[in-house]
Amino acid sequence: MITDLKMASMGGMEVLRRVKSHYPDTLVIVITGYSSVSSAVEVMKTGAFDYLPKPFTPDELRGAVRKAIIERQIRTQDRELRDQKGRLRLTSHQLIGNSPKLEGVINMVQKVAPTDSTVLIYGESGTGKELIARAIHANSHRKDQVFFAVDCGTLSENLLESELFGHVKGAFTGAYKHKDGIFKLAHNGTVFLDEISNVSTEIQGRLLRFIETREFLPLGDTTAQHVDVRLIFATNRDLNEMVAKGSFREDFYYRIFVYPIIIPPLRERKADILPIAYNFLEQFNDRIAKNISGFDYDAIKRMTEYDWPGNVRELRNAIERAVILCERDQISLDELPLSDGMEKPAEDIPATNEEFKRMKKEIRQRAVDRVEKNFILNALMQNQWNVTQAALKVGLQRTNFQKSDEKTCRCEAKRY
Repeated sequence: MITDLKMASMGGMEVLRRVKSHYPDTLVIVITGYSSVSSAVEVMKTGAFDYLPKPFTPDELRGAVRKAIIERQIRTQDRELRDQKGRLRLTSHQLIGNSPKLEGVINMVQKVAPTDSTVLIYGESGTGKELIARAIHANSHRKDQVFFAVDCGTLSENLLESELFGHVKGAFTGAYKHKDGIFKLAHNGTVFLDEISNVSTEIQGRLLRFIETREFLPLGDTTAQHVDVRLIFATNRDLNEMVAKGSFREDFYYRIFVYPIIIPPLRERKADILPIAYNFLEQFNDRIAKNISGFDYDAIKRMTEYDWPGNVRELRNAIERAVILCERDQISLDELPLSDGMEKPAEDIPATNEEFKRMKKEIRQRAVDRVEKNFILNALMQNQWNVTQAALKVGLQRTNFQKSDEKTCRCEAKRY
């Protein structure tokens, strides 16, 4: 609702009070030509969503209405997700969200899944490329067969070649016995090769031959083997640009570029953030034996406004940490690590240059402390709170890690 503040028969304040009393979910934008600080404060305290002083441009009014529409959508979505708590069920494609961009991805998955076509999945780190690959497999005629996921970025060239194609005894130093490769083990199933951009041109050549014939030679063997395997590739890099630079084979690129699926980052599908967050909340409630009902208003606003550079993986980690820390019925900004990235407005404005320098130093120190705290907490959570194991994992000496851990604990204790 948009209402003026000064009107003949009934003032805007009375309209606002009655609307908020009878229709509390309605968002009200108040406009007035008699703007003042006191009137703005009174209007906002009474429950107005926004306050627009005259004169304003059409674009300013459109902007206020657009903000109200987004706010309304977020509140409605949150209420619906709370009502569904305990009844959330994943669909057959295992993808959470209903944004137009995600629906486009789901539509592409549904079209290609029944076929045996090679698929290339593009997406930033953490967007869920393996989840898409598993959705394709789960909706294909191979769904009852094996699914192998291989991260090509974590294996050396020799090890990757051996893992994929297998080897015979004596093929190389350390090959003490015959080993079947993933392609043979995945006969009639699906193989997902993630981060294909990290594969050497030599391996690309062998894969190209395999794609065309579905035949391969295990290392050290002379007899070709034939298998029926569906291949799905994924990358977070621009393969076309790599081809232009000569670091990726052009013939291999065109052979795997049959059916590309591009997964949009989370920042481009804001409508999916809350459904995904509630899905993770339900998972971690069960796993950690808690009964958190949802998120408070400030936490919801922050999550939906945040860009999530780490995408769904970052959101998952944030919810897991929040559930661990939360001791109330709702998760607030206090439990969300991303809330630390938003500096609160300073209560004091420096009056002198010396005060300005002091405040800058304090802000820098708080920023460093924030990063250190999140670094330590994440390492501990990833290693079941084992200090020795966490220190080894991140590459710190145990004594240095423990000092940082104790400092973090002191900071956390002050907050509570």
